[in-house]
Amino acid sequence: MRTALRHVFTSFCLCLAVAACGVFDSVLVDVTYDHYAERRVERLPAFLAMPLNSLVNLGYIIMGMYWLLRRTTREESGKSAYIKDVFALMAIAYGPMQWVRLATLNRLAAVLDQWVTLPIFAWVSVWCRFITHGWRGRYTLTVVLCSLASYALALLHDHGFEAALACHVALAAVRGFELQRMHGDTASLRYLILALLSCCGFVVLKLLDLPLSRFLAFRYFTGHFWSKVCDILQFHYSFCFLTRLTRIAQKTDDQRD
Repeated sequence: MRTALRHVFTSFCLCLAVAACGVFDSVLVDVTYDHYAERRVERLPAFLAMPLNSLVNLGYIIMGMYWLLRRTTREESGKSAYIKDVFALMAIAYGPMQWVRLATLNRLAAVLDQWVTLPIFAWVSVWCRFITHGWRGRYTLTVVLCSLASYALALLHDHGFEAALACHVALAAVRGFELQRMHGDTASLRYLILALLSCCGFVVLKLLDLPLSRFLAFRYFTGHFWSKVCDILQFHYSFCFLTRLTRIAQKTDDQRD
Protein backbone atom coordinates (compact mmCIF):
# COMPACT_ATOMS: atom_id res chain seq x y z
CA MET A 1 0.00 0.00 0.00
CA ARG A 2 2.85 2.40 0.79
CA THR A 3 4.40 1.87 -2.64
CA ALA A 4 1.05 2.44 -4.34
CA LEU A 5 0.46 5.60 -2.29
CA ARG A 6 3.91 6.93 -3.12
CA HIS A 7 3.48 6.31 -6.84
CA VAL A 8 -0.01 7.81 -7.04
CA PHE A 9 1.00 10.85 -5.00
CA THR A 10 4.16 11.42 -7.04
CA SER A 11 2.27 11.09 -10.33
CA PHE A 12 -0.39 13.53 -9.19
CA CYS A 13 2.24 16.06 -8.10
CA LEU A 14 3.93 15.82 -11.51
CA CYS A 15 0.61 16.39 -13.28
CA LEU A 16 -0.10 19.32 -10.98
CA ALA A 17 3.32 20.84 -11.70
CA VAL A 18 2.93 20.47 -15.47
CA ALA A 19 -0.60 21.92 -15.47
CA ALA A 20 0.46 24.78 -13.20
CA CYS A 21 3.11 25.78 -15.75
CA GLY A 22 0.32 26.84 -18.08
CA VAL A 23 0.79 24.11 -20.68
CA PHE A 24 -2.96 23.54 -20.90
CA ASP A 25 -4.15 27.12 -20.52
CA SER A 26 -5.79 27.01 -23.94
CA VAL A 27 -7.81 23.86 -23.20
CA LEU A 28 -11.57 24.39 -23.20
CA VAL A 29 -12.95 23.71 -19.71
CA ASP A 30 -16.09 24.84 -17.90
CA VAL A 31 -15.40 27.31 -15.10
CA THR A 32 -18.91 28.59 -14.34
CA TYR A 33 -21.89 27.18 -12.47
CA ASP A 34 -24.03 27.73 -15.57
CA HIS A 35 -22.70 24.41 -16.87
CA TYR A 36 -24.56 22.54 -14.12
CA ALA A 37 -28.30 22.02 -13.68
CA GLU A 38 -28.13 22.17 -9.89
CA ARG A 39 -28.48 25.75 -8.74
CA ARG A 40 -25.92 27.31 -6.46
CA VAL A 41 -27.05 28.00 -2.89
CA GLU A 42 -25.62 31.44 -2.15
CA ARG A 43 -25.97 31.23 1.62
CA LEU A 44 -23.79 28.12 1.86
CA PRO A 45 -19.97 28.19 1.85
CA ALA A 46 -18.16 27.59 -1.44
CA PHE A 47 -17.36 23.94 -0.72
CA LEU A 48 -21.13 23.32 -0.52
CA ALA A 49 -22.21 25.80 -3.15
CA MET A 50 -23.96 22.97 -4.99
CA PRO A 51 -24.69 20.66 -2.05
CA LEU A 52 -25.70 17.46 -3.85
CA ASN A 53 -23.06 17.62 -6.59
CA SER A 54 -20.46 18.35 -3.91
CA LEU A 55 -21.42 15.75 -1.31
CA VAL A 56 -21.73 12.95 -3.87
CA ASN A 57 -17.95 13.06 -4.16
CA LEU A 58 -17.77 11.47 -0.72
CA GLY A 59 -18.89 8.31 -2.50
CA TYR A 60 -15.56 8.04 -4.30
CA ILE A 61 -13.68 8.27 -1.02
CA ILE A 62 -15.88 5.74 0.78
CA MET A 63 -15.79 3.27 -2.12
CA GLY A 64 -12.04 3.72 -2.59
CA MET A 65 -11.32 3.19 1.10
CA TYR A 66 -13.46 0.05 1.09
CA TRP A 67 -11.38 -1.52 -1.68
CA LEU A 68 -8.09 -0.17 -0.40
CA LEU A 69 -8.54 -1.81 2.99
CA ARG A 70 -10.09 -4.99 1.65
CA ARG A 71 -7.86 -7.97 1.03
CA THR A 72 -9.61 -9.83 -1.76
CA THR A 73 -7.74 -13.10 -1.23
CA ARG A 74 -5.72 -14.59 1.59
CA GLU A 75 -2.77 -14.84 -0.74
CA GLU A 76 -3.04 -11.31 -2.05
CA SER A 77 0.35 -9.69 -1.90
CA GLY A 78 3.00 -8.13 -4.09
CA LYS A 79 1.94 -6.83 -7.50
CA SER A 80 -1.63 -8.10 -7.19
CA ALA A 81 -2.21 -5.95 -4.12
CA TYR A 82 -0.24 -3.07 -5.62
CA ILE A 83 -2.43 -2.90 -8.74
CA LYS A 84 -5.63 -2.96 -6.70
CA ASP A 85 -4.34 -0.36 -4.25
CA VAL A 86 -3.30 2.04 -7.02
CA PHE A 87 -6.79 1.84 -8.52
CA ALA A 88 -8.37 2.41 -5.10
CA LEU A 89 -6.11 5.39 -4.39
CA MET A 90 -7.03 6.86 -7.77
CA ALA A 91 -10.70 6.68 -6.75
CA ILE A 92 -9.99 8.23 -3.34
CA ALA A 93 -8.08 11.12 -4.93
CA TYR A 94 -10.63 11.68 -7.67
CA GLY A 95 -13.45 12.63 -5.32
CA PRO A 96 -11.70 15.56 -3.59
CA MET A 97 -10.34 16.75 -6.93
CA GLN A 98 -13.84 17.13 -8.35
CA TRP A 99 -14.99 18.72 -5.11
CA VAL A 100 -12.24 21.35 -5.35
CA ARG A 101 -13.23 22.03 -8.93
CA LEU A 102 -16.84 22.74 -7.93
CA ALA A 103 -15.85 24.81 -4.93
CA THR A 104 -13.29 27.01 -6.69
CA LEU A 105 -14.24 26.93 -10.39
CA ASN A 106 -10.50 27.14 -10.88
CA ARG A 107 -9.07 26.41 -14.35
CA LEU A 108 -6.21 24.36 -12.92
CA ALA A 109 -8.60 22.14 -10.97
CA ALA A 110 -10.80 21.71 -14.06
CA VAL A 111 -7.82 20.68 -16.19
CA LEU A 112 -6.63 18.17 -13.58
CA ASP A 113 -10.15 16.79 -13.23
CA GLN A 114 -10.14 15.98 -16.94
CA TRP A 115 -6.53 14.89 -17.21
CA VAL A 116 -6.44 12.31 -14.41
CA THR A 117 -9.59 10.66 -15.75
CA LEU A 118 -7.53 9.20 -18.60
CA PRO A 119 -4.99 7.15 -16.56
CA ILE A 120 -7.83 5.87 -14.37
CA PHE A 121 -9.38 4.17 -17.40
CA ALA A 122 -5.93 3.17 -18.65
CA TRP A 123 -5.28 1.38 -15.36
CA VAL A 124 -8.11 -1.04 -16.18
CA SER A 125 -6.11 -2.14 -19.24
CA VAL A 126 -3.00 -2.48 -17.08
CA TRP A 127 -4.86 -4.68 -14.62
CA CYS A 128 -6.32 -6.84 -17.41
CA ARG A 129 -2.84 -7.31 -18.86
CA PHE A 130 -1.49 -8.25 -15.46
CA ILE A 131 -4.10 -10.99 -15.08
CA THR A 132 -3.31 -12.54 -18.45
CA HIS A 133 0.46 -11.98 -18.72
CA GLY A 134 1.70 -11.14 -15.25
CA TRP A 135 3.47 -7.97 -14.17
CA ARG A 136 5.27 -6.02 -16.90
CA GLY A 137 6.75 -2.83 -15.51
CA ARG A 138 7.76 -1.42 -18.88
CA TYR A 139 4.30 -2.07 -20.32
CA THR A 140 2.63 -0.40 -17.34
CA LEU A 141 4.85 2.68 -17.59
CA THR A 142 4.27 2.91 -21.34
CA VAL A 143 0.48 2.71 -20.99
CA VAL A 144 0.35 5.33 -18.24
CA LEU A 145 2.66 7.74 -20.09
CA CYS A 146 0.76 7.34 -23.37
CA SER A 147 -2.48 7.90 -21.49
CA LEU A 148 -1.20 11.10 -19.92
CA ALA A 149 0.23 12.28 -23.24
CA SER A 150 -3.10 11.72 -25.00
CA TYR A 151 -4.52 14.73 -23.14
CA ALA A 152 -2.54 16.82 -25.63
CA LEU A 153 -5.45 16.19 -28.00
CA ALA A 154 -7.32 18.77 -25.93
CA LEU A 155 -4.82 21.35 -27.21
CA LEU A 156 -5.59 20.48 -30.82
CA HIS A 157 -9.37 20.57 -30.69
CA ASP A 158 -12.09 21.75 -28.31
CA HIS A 159 -13.36 18.18 -28.06
CA GLY A 160 -9.94 16.58 -27.96
CA PHE A 161 -10.41 15.44 -24.38
CA GLU A 162 -13.69 13.73 -25.22
CA ALA A 163 -12.00 11.95 -28.12
CA ALA A 164 -9.15 10.75 -25.90
CA LEU A 165 -11.60 9.63 -23.22
CA ALA A 166 -13.72 7.73 -25.74
CA CYS A 167 -10.62 5.83 -26.89
CA HIS A 168 -9.72 4.99 -23.27
CA VAL A 169 -13.24 3.76 -22.51
CA ALA A 170 -13.35 1.67 -25.69
CA LEU A 171 -9.96 0.11 -24.97
CA ALA A 172 -10.93 -0.72 -21.39
CA ALA A 173 -14.15 -2.35 -22.62
CA VAL A 174 -12.32 -4.40 -25.24
CA ARG A 175 -9.74 -5.57 -22.69
CA GLY A 176 -12.53 -6.45 -20.31
CA PHE A 177 -14.34 -8.63 -22.86
CA GLU A 178 -11.08 -10.31 -23.86
CA LEU A 179 -10.36 -11.10 -20.23
CA GLN A 180 -13.90 -12.37 -19.70
CA ARG A 181 -13.54 -14.67 -22.69
CA MET A 182 -10.27 -16.10 -21.38
CA HIS A 183 -10.98 -16.52 -17.66
CA GLY A 184 -14.50 -15.36 -16.92
CA ASP A 185 -17.50 -17.04 -15.37
CA THR A 186 -21.15 -16.06 -14.92
CA ALA A 187 -20.45 -13.81 -11.94
CA SER A 188 -17.64 -11.92 -13.67
CA LEU A 189 -19.84 -11.44 -16.76
CA ARG A 190 -22.52 -9.91 -14.55
CA TYR A 191 -19.97 -7.53 -13.04
CA LEU A 192 -18.67 -6.59 -16.49
CA ILE A 193 -22.14 -5.81 -17.79
CA LEU A 194 -22.97 -3.75 -14.69
CA ALA A 195 -19.71 -1.81 -15.06
CA LEU A 196 -20.47 -1.05 -18.71
CA LEU A 197 -24.06 -0.03 -17.95
CA SER A 198 -22.77 2.25 -15.19
CA CYS A 199 -20.30 3.76 -17.65
CA CYS A 200 -23.11 4.43 -20.12
CA GLY A 201 -25.16 6.01 -17.36
CA PHE A 202 -22.22 8.17 -16.36
CA VAL A 203 -21.75 9.51 -19.89
CA VAL A 204 -25.41 9.94 -20.88
CA LEU A 205 -26.62 11.52 -17.63
CA LYS A 206 -23.70 13.95 -17.58
CA LEU A 207 -24.33 15.05 -21.16
CA LEU A 208 -28.07 15.45 -20.51
CA ASP A 209 -27.68 17.27 -17.20
CA LEU A 210 -29.28 20.53 -18.35
CA PRO A 211 -32.05 19.06 -20.57
CA LEU A 212 -33.12 16.62 -17.84
CA SER A 213 -33.53 19.44 -15.33
CA ARG A 214 -36.83 20.32 -17.02
CA PHE A 215 -38.33 17.19 -15.48
CA LEU A 216 -39.37 17.13 -11.84
CA ALA A 217 -37.51 13.90 -11.14
CA PHE A 218 -34.21 15.63 -12.02
CA ARG A 219 -34.99 19.04 -10.49
CA TYR A 220 -32.97 18.49 -7.33
CA PHE A 221 -31.13 15.22 -7.89
CA THR A 222 -29.85 16.31 -11.28
CA GLY A 223 -28.38 14.37 -14.16
CA HIS A 224 -24.90 15.38 -13.09
CA PHE A 225 -25.51 14.03 -9.59
CA TRP A 226 -26.76 10.69 -10.90
CA SER A 227 -23.88 10.53 -13.39
CA LYS A 228 -21.49 10.65 -10.43
CA VAL A 229 -23.44 7.88 -8.73
CA CYS A 230 -23.04 5.84 -11.92
CA ASP A 231 -19.33 6.68 -12.00
CA ILE A 232 -18.88 5.41 -8.45
CA LEU A 233 -20.76 2.23 -9.37
CA GLN A 234 -18.57 1.92 -12.46
CA PHE A 235 -15.51 1.97 -10.21
CA HIS A 236 -17.06 -0.54 -7.82
CA TYR A 237 -18.15 -3.08 -10.44
CA SER A 238 -14.78 -2.75 -12.19
CA PHE A 239 -13.18 -3.72 -8.88
CA CYS A 240 -15.59 -6.64 -8.53
CA PHE A 241 -14.86 -7.84 -12.06
CA LEU A 242 -11.08 -7.48 -11.92
CA THR A 243 -10.57 -8.88 -8.43
CA ARG A 244 -12.73 -11.90 -9.24
CA LEU A 245 -10.76 -12.64 -12.40
CA THR A 246 -7.52 -12.13 -10.52
CA ARG A 247 -8.60 -14.87 -8.11
CA ILE A 248 -9.68 -17.16 -10.94
CA ALA A 249 -6.39 -16.68 -12.79
CA GLN A 250 -4.39 -17.30 -9.60
CA LYS A 251 -6.28 -20.54 -8.94
CA THR A 252 -5.67 -21.65 -12.51
CA ASP A 253 -1.95 -20.96 -12.16
CA ASP A 254 -1.82 -22.81 -8.83
CA GLN A 255 -3.47 -25.86 -10.38
CA ARG A 256 -0.97 -25.86 -13.22
CA ASP A 257 1.91 -25.72 -10.73
